[in-house]
Amino acid sequence: MAYDEELAARLRGLLAGEAGLTEKKMFGGLAFLVGGNMAVAASGQGGLLLRTDPEETDELTAGGKATVAVMRGRPMPGWLRIESASVAGDAALRRWVSLGVAYARSLPEK
Repeated sequence: MAYDEELAARLRGLLAGEAGLTEKKMFGGLAFLVGGNMAVAASGQGGLLLRTDPEETDELTAGGKATVAVMRGRPMPGWLRIESASVAGDAALRRWVSLGVAYARSLPEK
């Protein structure tokens, strides 16, 4: 499955003007990096792939809107998948994007 072009455009719109923003195809999707660190991606598996503080994984997945991403058979705390239906509204998408950007900004620039 290719990533959702419409979702990528929505992400691009939300992130416009973000300092140090780059786009890169990775993980089968289109990732948005801040300071060289991935913040969020339009996932090749559908929905969002979001990078957050691993310490916040349990809290962020408790509501059922996000799940821990599994890569190569391993759960990856700090990497979350959010289904497309959970980011259909702009406010929900904005919330997840802001979490990813905040975490990317907390990391050393690459």
